[in-house]
Amino acid sequence: MKNYTITVNGNVYNVTVEEGTTAGAAPVVSAAKAAPAAPKAAAPAGAAGSVEVTASVPGKICKIEAAAGTAVKAGDAVLVLEAMKMEIPVVAPQDGTVATINVAVGDAVESGDVLATMN
Repeated sequence: MKNYTITVNGNVYNVTVEEGTTAGAAPVVSAAKAAPAAPKAAAPAGAAGSVEVTASVPGKICKIEAAAGTAVKAGDAVLVLEAMKMEIPVVAPQDGTVATINVAVGDAVESGDVLATMN
């Protein structure tokens, strides 16, 4: 038997596979989950802002209105997201400076994805 650690959607599982069994035999998954996976590496210190600008709906980035370093006021468009043939502005949640733009024109995004950060 061989033991493997498998990560699916951020959940870590210990899996034991029996060798020499017939094709199609199901692996045995242990009842206890393994320790949580380490978080993804963060951006270098000072690079990302403390305020996240996220997508409200899934769609595709069609315009970037503000570059990193641009001062914006609450409600100013940072990006424009295309969803269901509509252009939806993604606005700054507060006054500040755009620290990073995490997407490019044409990128597909999901609801809740971090599109930009601000300070």
